[in-house]
Amino acid sequence: MLARNSLRPFFRRHPNLHPSPLSCDHLHTLSSPPGCALRTHLVTRPSINRQAILRHTSPVQARPASFFANFKTLARAHPFTVPLAVFSILVGASGLIYANYIYSSYIIGEFTAYPEPVAAKLRRALYFTNHDLQPERALKYFSQALQLAHQEGMDPLSDAILGVKAEVSKLLVKVRHTRAATEALEIVLGDCLEFVRRVEAGELGPGEKNIISPEEMREQKWADRSRVLGRTVGMGVRLGELYAQDDMQEFENAEARLVQAVTTMLREKKRRDEEGVREGEGEWMTGEEMGAALESLANHYEAADKHFLATPLYLQAVSLCPPTSCHSVVLMNNLSISLAQQSPHPSLEPHTPPASRTALISNARTWATKALDIAAKIVPPERSQECNEGCAVATHNLGEFAEMEGNLAEARRKYEEARSLSRGLGFKEGVERAEARLNILDGKGKG
Repeated sequence: MLARNSLRPFFRRHPNLHPSPLSCDHLHTLSSPPGCALRTHLVTRPSINRQAILRHTSPVQARPASFFANFKTLARAHPFTVPLAVFSILVGASGLIYANYIYSSYIIGEFTAYPEPVAAKLRRALYFTNHDLQPERALKYFSQALQLAHQEGMDPLSDAILGVKAEVSKLLVKVRHTRAATEALEIVLGDCLEFVRRVEAGELGPGEKNIISPEEMREQKWADRSRVLGRTVGMGVRLGELYAQDDMQEFENAEARLVQAVTTMLREKKRRDEEGVREGEGEWMTGEEMGAALESLANHYEAADKHFLATPLYLQAVSLCPPTSCHSVVLMNNLSISLAQQSPHPSLEPHTPPASRTALISNARTWATKALDIAAKIVPPERSQECNEGCAVATHNLGEFAEMEGNLAEARRKYEEARSLSRGLGFKEGVERAEARLNILDGKGKG
């Protein structure tokens, strides 16, 4: 049945058909009771309980499914796409977390010691040093950073500024300007040594006169003296290495800087042992750091065929190296080689006969065997490739010591064992050296 309002447009278009209101006479013709009771009957409607109808006809509201239920349904419908999407989301989130860590730790964290104008220049300098190598632009930004640091009042001998100058030297070495790098380091080393001398002598600077006494200045600056003095040792070792490079080959300068570094280190250690550590001056170099300086000088003497000078330095470096360190295996190998290559040299002690050649080779074998014993006791995670290669080298050295004594059968056995170890490690140099010695024993090579 159409609603009443739906008929109105039709009757507007056809006015002659518009219905007239019913009268009582019309109703009477329909056999209705007398009067207009029918009108009242037509407009009267029974009462309807609308709430009951709504309650009866409204749909039941289902509880919404949980996230995991929806995820399971979606995963069943798309077994390949959903895991791929989840993996992509995890990778993206991990990338964002890692990028934030790198930004916070390296881009922001490494420059907290610098004012922001200085840090901004350093970021650009390091970018053109480590990522997009452009030496001219990197040096320009390093120079601007140092100038801004001076304007900001930063200490020119602070660790932060000395670190910047060390980065300049690294950049020059990287682009094969070794001489310029050594010149820059020599200037910084000279400034550090002059500062140490002034503090030890109690000399006052132009701005310190009539403010504090020499004794007060010495006490205030003593902690800085220890820090700067430790820096001079590192710079001396670095200069010794640079002077000995192939493009420099200034071995006298190399030896001078290495000797100065080691002497400074040992003299300061002796002073602390005798006088004690002063308040506020902090710790001196660690055993491993001191051993590294001694090893650098020993390597220099070894390259110059001054084995009798290298031997005590290697021995002292071994004593400072932790016994569970793989580097101790390397040091013992170097010590054994140094002993085996020595010629009987006059003893430094009076009335003491020089060591015989047989005794030197025997001592060398003892240290090579000890290197193997130490390496066998080192287990992961301390054990590294340095230990593994050290075992191959020590085994090869034992072969050479046997060959020096004329025991060719033992030498062959050790060379073959060293070759096998080197092949298993992918140690190409060890394989080549073992095969070369085996060829010599076979008469196929030249000694």
